[in-house]
Amino acid sequence: MDRPTPHQRKPTHRDARATRQRLQRAGLELFASAGYRGATTPALARAAGVAEGTIYRHFTGKQHLYNVVYQATQAWATDLVAEVDRDHRQDARRRLDRVARRLTESAARDPAAVHMLLARPSPDLLDDTSRAAAARFHTAVERIVAEGKAAGAVRAGPADLWATVWLEVVALALHRITRQEWQPDSPHTRQTLEAAWAAIAGGGTSDQLKSGERA
Repeated sequence: MDRPTPHQRKPTHRDARATRQRLQRAGLELFASAGYRGATTPALARAAGVAEGTIYRHFTGKQHLYNVVYQATQAWATDLVAEVDRDHRQDARRRLDRVARRLTESAARDPAAVHMLLARPSPDLLDDTSRAAAARFHTAVERIVAEGKAAGAVRAGPADLWATVWLEVVALALHRITRQEWQPDSPHTRQTLEAAWAAIAGGGTSDQLKSGERA
């Protein structure tokens, strides 16, 4: 589709928002597939269907765009955890299992978003807002783990440690799904999610989820 040249009409607020969203989506896809270094500004502009200079009308540069994309994925995942955590009819284990299953479904549906969620960029690449966004996601998971610990379902020790352990094991399945090696409902995925719980479980809880209940 032909894009109007700048002198044909003035861009509206809606135009600017749509362009910014295209740049963010292009950034998400390219950062996930090519990495930060591989996602050059010409490639980002081509993927978004804009001139390279347009990037600098919306972002101070590639690093700014990366941080905006990173923050958006962390916020999305934080909201996902918070939504699950609102249902206190389920114990901590079942809420963590729901979080994990929703993340696996997202990994199949939008692998770039989950890849960015799991990214471990160098510390100097992230700004303070991005670091805070990542901390909020971790804290949301930690809150569920802490509740499980208080109930005796999670082993003794710092809740932030067990939240990290749980996330690391779940990430093994998410990486495989983003690479289309596994599916969300494959036996390997289910075994990995069970292993994530087993890694943090306190005594007497290892058979809780084997009853077949699925929320």
